[in-house]
Amino acid sequence: MLFFKKEQKQNNENGLAVSVPDLIAQQRYLPYLLRHHDFLTSNRAGNVKSAFKGRGMELEEVRAYNFGDDVRDIDWRITARKSEPFTKVYAEEKDRVITVVLDLSASMVFGTRKELKSVTAAKTAALLGWLSIRNKDRFGILIYDGKNSGYFKPQGSLKNLMAVFNKIAETSRRILDKSAEGNLGDALSVLEYHQKGQGTIFILSDFYHFDNVQFKNIAALAKNNKVYCINIFDVLEDIAPPAGDYKASYNGQEVIFNSAPDKFKQEYQKYFAQNRENIRKNCQKFLCKYLEIRTDIPIFKQLQLV
Repeated sequence: MLFFKKEQKQNNENGLAVSVPDLIAQQRYLPYLLRHHDFLTSNRAGNVKSAFKGRGMELEEVRAYNFGDDVRDIDWRITARKSEPFTKVYAEEKDRVITVVLDLSASMVFGTRKELKSVTAAKTAALLGWLSIRNKDRFGILIYDGKNSGYFKPQGSLKNLMAVFNKIAETSRRILDKSAEGNLGDALSVLEYHQKGQGTIFILSDFYHFDNVQFKNIAALAKNNKVYCINIFDVLEDIAPPAGDYKASYNGQEVIFNSAPDKFKQEYQKYFAQNRENIRKNCQKFLCKYLEIRTDIPIFKQLQLV
């Protein structure tokens, strides 16, 4: 993948990093999401069945009675029909666990219009955090800067969300001066260690250099969790740049090219479209949800959670 830039230097500093007020401001978009989606729209905790079985509100199964089972749960109707005791097993209800993997590695520090991919990803994470707080769910996050992973245990408090916002903002500023390419699979391995029970995981990344080995990490998480892979991309990774001379740099090498020929535009768009299609197919293979968010389009208009 090549990162392109015009010879003319941009002076606009907006959209290079995200601040805590920027993240807090994402709360304003909740009504737009809640109007169209019921994914995170419960008014109370207890909207998700737990993996643990116990005395709860929803019947999980009816099975043969075992020594030590509560006699109050015996299903007398089936017991009479089968001539042996059967008991009801209930699914215990608990609050939902929402975990975000926020990729802030080197490839995310790129953008040509409105803001960097890292900024869009950070705002998306904040919006998911506000959704969690709104629905009394526990929100956790793993922030990956290409070298280190900072993990915040899922909690349902506003205090925890503000601590997350401070860490995101600090990392967003720091990676402008020094960023690392890293391997997102390493971050997913860290999350595998921390993730207990069942929950919903959102992976916010451009999935740059993401291969089948790394998708095995996602497959492992998808066994016990609902996983969303949200591909954050810039308009220049979707549509060929306007006709003109550009400089491309990669691994210390530079080349100047002209984007005017139609063949160039077709091959250019085909390349990036194929990359996104490969990610989509891998998500289908491992039963993950796939979403796309382009940095120059409002996030709430693209975040289809159902």
